Amino acid sequence: MNRTFIVLKPERSACGVHRVRGQVKEGAIVIKPLELYRRMAFIRRFEEKVLELGREGHVAGSIHLCLGQEAIPVGAVAALKEGDRVLSTYRGHGWALAAGADPFAVMAEIAQRAEGTNGGRSGSPLLSAPEVGFLGENSIIGAGLPIADGVAMASQIRGDGKVVLTSLGDGAMNQGATTEAMVFAAAKNLPVIFVCENNGWSEMTPITTTTRGEHLATRAQGLGIEAHIVDGNDPVAVCEAVAEAAAVCRDGRGPVFVEFKTARLSGHYNKDVQHYRPAQDIEEAEAADPLKRFRELEGLSGAEVEQVEAEVAEQISELAERTRQAPAPTGEDALEHLYAPDLPRPTTRAAVEPKEVTYFRAVNEALKDAMARRSEVLLYGEDVGVAGGIFGVTRKLQKEFGEERVFDTPIAEAAILGSAVGAAMEGMRPVVEIMWADFVFVALDQIVNQASNVRYINRGKVSAPLVVRMQQGVTPGSCAQHSQSVEAILAHVPGIKVGLPATPQDAYSMTLAAIEDPDPVVLIEHRSMYQDSGLVRFEGPSEIAAGARFHRDGHDVAIITWGSMVAPALRAAQQLQAEGVQATVLDLRWVRPLDEAAIARAVSQSGGRVVVAHEAFLHGGFGAEVTAMITENHFDQLRHPVVRVGTPDVRMPSAPALQELLLPNAESIAAAARKAVGK
Repeated sequence: MNRTFIVLKPERSACGVHRVRGQVKEGAIVIKPLELYRRMAFIRRFEEKVLELGREGHVAGSIHLCLGQEAIPVGAVAALKEGDRVLSTYRGHGWALAAGADPFAVMAEIAQRAEGTNGGRSGSPLLSAPEVGFLGENSIIGAGLPIADGVAMASQIRGDGKVVLTSLGDGAMNQGATTEAMVFAAAKNLPVIFVCENNGWSEMTPITTTTRGEHLATRAQGLGIEAHIVDGNDPVAVCEAVAEAAAVCRDGRGPVFVEFKTARLSGHYNKDVQHYRPAQDIEEAEAADPLKRFRELEGLSGAEVEQVEAEVAEQISELAERTRQAPAPTGEDALEHLYAPDLPRPTTRAAVEPKEVTYFRAVNEALKDAMARRSEVLLYGEDVGVAGGIFGVTRKLQKEFGEERVFDTPIAEAAILGSAVGAAMEGMRPVVEIMWADFVFVALDQIVNQASNVRYINRGKVSAPLVVRMQQGVTPGSCAQHSQSVEAILAHVPGIKVGLPATPQDAYSMTLAAIEDPDPVVLIEHRSMYQDSGLVRFEGPSEIAAGARFHRDGHDVAIITWGSMVAPALRAAQQLQAEGVQATVLDLRWVRPLDEAAIARAVSQSGGRVVVAHEAFLHGGFGAEVTAMITENHFDQLRHPVVRVGTPDVRMPSAPALQELLLPNAESIAAAARKAVGK
């Protein structure tokens, strides 16, 4: 039956896809009503016991329970196939259990124990079990949906027939990332099932006070997505709806949105006394209790139910006692799994003659090289396909590698970055472009809270080897929203790597190194350099994503810099040489990881006289981090306080004349060097 909506009625839905007097099929196996009840009861008693453990002091922090919503994960997962993927909200213990995660490991993780699914790294709201297809909860509302898009995109490209189910609460419907994810999924016809668990409460606010209309599914319908409204308190109705949605997705006609009407039997979190909630609403939720309703609808006998409840209670009691006795993490590996071990330095091709090319062409050649060698490399973003990017960096790549691997996206940065995270988790190597670095802030969550956490939270079982390309900085006429330098913000985030190529050779080599790297990498290009020319050896991967570069050596002063200030620093060094001052120029290239050994060498060989120069604002710029590190580690060698050079703390005007007054240049860098050497 190809319907747009299931209209809710007091009785069950009548679609009948898997109905055999309440039975449903899980693959070729018929699940009888009593087994469905057992699965729901297990989740219910599990959550109640977790609440008890919290009161006993065995769980630190908040716990978000799915009491009253057990029918949704039980029914939904029963409709999926082996190999399908599930992502959930932070109210996701039931989803983890339904997906097949080890119940003790889940309970131990909630209690932050060493034997937990994530070794105590995630706790209640971020746990995962990728080995059974549960890619995890997400404690950022709506953030998991773009990631689900990427997981589904990987499946679509491989043609393996997998379906991805991602759950969201009703409150997440007001998040921009949710809408972006649906827009992206619709544009790509992705095999994603968006499951909205609508319990009527967006944390502590009723959805009716923030949202017009009775049904949230109409929003998905407005985006051209097939949408359904289903009784979420009946596992059979849930299973039927998800089975139909999965069939649509496997047929290449996804995505599908299903709104399950359900109820919340507890507070937003474990210590929520629900003072804001009317008594009538609590009574209505209790009347809709899926376990109670299912017993009545199926006519389960009291004796059968009592036996199941007793068996479940015994199992849960044993799990709780094991959890109480389980050890806490020792902390010995607390710093492990943030990054993969460094790759060995690649073996380069023999005797490659350098060619004179522009910076932007060097990036293009690196992308072409990587895509030719690796079928899993994808390239996408706004206008990168047909147009080749607004600066021409990706020109002709779509023609060479096809629309499936090089494609344009909606203007939806959260979906672009989030889908890259999901695709990378599934083994792809996405390279995505954020058109202007200033635009990354509308989707920074996907870098700071998502990509950076994948390897660490999963203790190395899953990684996200993606590359984010963006261009930044001031050029004549650029306004305050198109001219910022953002490396300090990104370098602050453990779990990602950040590089700034300053020459055509580095634009080529660092791009390849980033694509080969097993962790998330952000590459920040400077658009003022795109037309700069230089000699480049197109020798394939030749380095890893780390390491600074000395452009010249001098014993009087060290100029430490990166990105757009490398060329002015070299010009400053030439000026100083004419004055009898020999300057070292060190290009850090990678601000995370930071090459501390190279910095130590620069400080030592310059006699402890150092200038740190960057285009970014001085206050809070990455130069402050470099200066602090030098002061802490090499104070005894310093002959003069480190001198910083940067842009004053002011918004960047568009007028070229004003920009020229504000930006650091060769003269200001040389002046700082003279100050450091006492001239």
